[in-house]
Amino acid sequence: MGLNIADMLTPMNSPFYGIIPSNAAIPLGQVVLPVTSGTKEHYRTEYIQFEVVDFETSYHAILSRPALAKFMAIPHYVYLVLKLLGPKGVLSLHGDLRRSCECDTEAVELAATTQVPSSMQQVFTASKKLSLTELEVPEIKSGATKVKPASDMDFKAIDLETGDSSKTALIATGLDAK
Repeated sequence: MGLNIADMLTPMNSPFYGIIPSNAAIPLGQVVLPVTSGTKEHYRTEYIQFEVVDFETSYHAILSRPALAKFMAIPHYVYLVLKLLGPKGVLSLHGDLRRSCECDTEAVELAATTQVPSSMQQVFTASKKLSLTELEVPEIKSGATKVKPASDMDFKAIDLETGDSSKTALIATGLDAK
């Protein structure tokens, strides 16, 4: 984009996940930038908050759900079309199928070469030392909660509005104190 946004960054330290498999990304900061879609005659501009990160990815920017909601955009991933309302009707932004395939290939290659974080590696190493019975998840014992069938309960009708029997609520009696 040719912007020097270093001075525009607002610091943050919350990681986010899901971009690079098994790794958390710690943003360098946040920046709010105007995003314009469309042509000179028919366009729309919204200010979008971006989290700036320093890692390799096949994408230059990823629009989040809040960004799409701000534009009231409707993405169609199969056809690579993003539709949003503009001042003169619907704007349709078409993606490049060839470039999309290249990005996907780069993303798969990147995921294959990315190292698993050391904490995850420690979990894997520890799990290999356990026996199969130690790795089993215990079953929840049935009957832990004792719920009476509706036929075994008595109900009391409560008038929600005095004098109007059509507006009543049924409350079960004889419920367990817990």
